[in-house]
Amino acid sequence: MPKGSPELTEARKVEIMEACKKLYGTMTFKEVNVKEIGEVTSFTRTSIYNYFESKEEIFLGIFEDEYLKWTTDLQEIIDEGELCRDKLAKKLAESLEKRKLMLKLLSVNLYDMEENSRMERLVSFKKAYGRSRDVLAELIRKNYPGIKQKELDEFIFTFLPFLHGVHPYAFATSKQIEAMDEAEIKYLETTIEKLVYTGLLRLLPDKE
Repeated sequence: MPKGSPELTEARKVEIMEACKKLYGTMTFKEVNVKEIGEVTSFTRTSIYNYFESKEEIFLGIFEDEYLKWTTDLQEIIDEGELCRDKLAKKLAESLEKRKLMLKLLSVNLYDMEENSRMERLVSFKKAYGRSRDVLAELIRKNYPGIKQKELDEFIFTFLPFLHGVHPYAFATSKQIEAMDEAEIKYLETTIEKLVYTGLLRLLPDKE
């Protein structure tokens, strides 16, 4: 790691991750590489390796940041107090509509990112993920004070895996749509918010 203040080091990491995000908007995970990232930043390919050992570490850093932002949004929902089921579902759906990149990363490349990152990076990511899961559980407990731990666990471990499939359904590629047309399968347009809201209405228990 090059010498410099922690603030400067963090700023450089952010610049690299922002460049990676920009590329990922028009390229696939496989197409994005450190050379491409270096061409749209003030860093050379070699200097990028001073901050991240692989492109997977860069993506994992982006993923971690997305979970931290989602956790902040969840905490804001908690601060609103107890909500009716419909309002809770709507607020959660809105929070995930803002996290398109998080859901995109959830749907692809997770094994690659984790397998090709140093343990310290992976642990940092897992802490951010774990914090979001804890705050989600806190939100459900606040709105369902009498919920049993087993019921809460069942919700968490149904809802979180459900999120892995949201992005592919909300954002089909032109090639996928063309293939569905040829296969005579109707493509149903939807959004992240609509998918999550509908799913939550089936997962969240009625309030008496």
